[in-house]
Amino acid sequence: MFLLLLIAVCTFSFFYVKWIYTFWKRKGFPYLEPKIPFAVLDPVFKREAALGTAIPDVYRRTKDKVLGIYLITRPVLLIRDAQLARDILTKHFESFHDRGIHVNDEDDPQFSGGLFNLKGQKWKSLRVKMTPLLTSGKLKAMFETVEEVGDRMVNYVNAQLSDVGSKELELRHVMSTFAIDIIASVFLGLEVNSFEEPNNPILKIRDKLNEPTFGSVVRGTAQMLFPSLEMLFIRLGWREKAPEMMREIVKRTIEMREERNITRKDMLQLLMQLRNKGQVNDNDNDWSAKATDKDSAKHMSIETIASNLVLFYVAGYETTASTISFTAFELAQYPEALEKAQRDVRDAIERHDNKFTCESVQDMKYLDLCIMETTRKYETTRKYPGLPILNRQCTQDYQLPDSDLVIKNGTPVIIPLLGFHRDEKYFPDAMRWDPDRILNKNYDPVAFMPFGEGPRHCIAQRMGRVNAKVALAKLLLNFNIEFNPVRKEIEIANFGVPIMAKGGINVRLSKRNRETQ
Repeated sequence: MFLLLLIAVCTFSFFYVKWIYTFWKRKGFPYLEPKIPFAVLDPVFKREAALGTAIPDVYRRTKDKVLGIYLITRPVLLIRDAQLARDILTKHFESFHDRGIHVNDEDDPQFSGGLFNLKGQKWKSLRVKMTPLLTSGKLKAMFETVEEVGDRMVNYVNAQLSDVGSKELELRHVMSTFAIDIIASVFLGLEVNSFEEPNNPILKIRDKLNEPTFGSVVRGTAQMLFPSLEMLFIRLGWREKAPEMMREIVKRTIEMREERNITRKDMLQLLMQLRNKGQVNDNDNDWSAKATDKDSAKHMSIETIASNLVLFYVAGYETTASTISFTAFELAQYPEALEKAQRDVRDAIERHDNKFTCESVQDMKYLDLCIMETTRKYETTRKYPGLPILNRQCTQDYQLPDSDLVIKNGTPVIIPLLGFHRDEKYFPDAMRWDPDRILNKNYDPVAFMPFGEGPRHCIAQRMGRVNAKVALAKLLLNFNIEFNPVRKEIEIANFGVPIMAKGGINVRLSKRNRETQ
């Protein structure tokens, strides 16, 4: 009896999946014939590719403007035309304003208040409130702390090179530590030095997020592919540990600041202003978060603050570390670009009275080009969950231009940024890293969207670029990035959710004589 029941269930499941796999054919869309049971994710489950590279690989298989695909059993529309993708993010934003990530306050208070996850009016309201957190004036006020972390990074690298003329360092680990300390200091206002204190609580959160366990892959995949399954995990009590750890740090820090009347120039202080006053102070010199009598009610919960700091944490440390490391790796292979970058940093500092300031860093124009070219080739700026794609959900029926096809409300949509950025149609000689490409506009600007576009573009892009420039400038001022005569591409790991370099990013450094620069 049991065997017959099992056979019946398996037979029903097989034909049900076969029926699901006719979805795009029934809708009249171009589609990729799926493989049972994993469809386009077949190489991911065979451990032949990371989830972050599987979708861009699909992009290259056809010339259609849109392509119906299946993420296991979930029908998703892949947008293959750059102009259409840009229109979806900007001109037709009202039809695609949500990401399709399902969270709710009751089941998942740790993530429900995060800007990345919010929908509709809740997202719009919080976005308006949080935009003043990252004005140029606020960034300038926090710059001194960023530079201090950069100096600690220089001291660490110096110590690694103390007994040798040059040494190959796994640079992503170094820059990950730099990025973690930026977040600890600039976002949370914590006095930590992760280069010397490897067991501090902020690094423990990183280690928890980076655990390469089967469970972490299941959770990461479920969050993108099966939102209902992710909610079931949460209701069953399978929660991420990292957000809980962050919440406790935030709660203790807020309580300590309020009890002792402590004011710091950091992101948490600005979020405390939102919590206590309902808005960020317009005056860049006024960092007080003390509420007046009329502001006695709290305008933002600790859970919401923690949710957004977890978002900044995940997005910030991963993207910053990768951007710096990939850029240094490419500079090691192109000596002319390396020389230009060194000269750019030196000249910018000389133009600003030989001082390393926020203004001098902003004046490093060639370094900007280097970073932008890195974000094109490697798409290092994507936010949580760390994929080189943008995910959206259709929020009202949308008819494709010059077509009878209609994207129905509720349809998940994927924009393959890495696919665009490595497409020869948009970027000639796309796999070559060439900062002058950006300077000379030798590309189709419609397809270049490293920080996203439209109202939901990356809110922290300016801060991320400043942090990356500080680290690279400090590196170029103090060390030689030694030329690698054997030009090579970084091998991407074939397991996990985000794009990661297999075996790390190794760059050979030596100390630089500042007097002979």
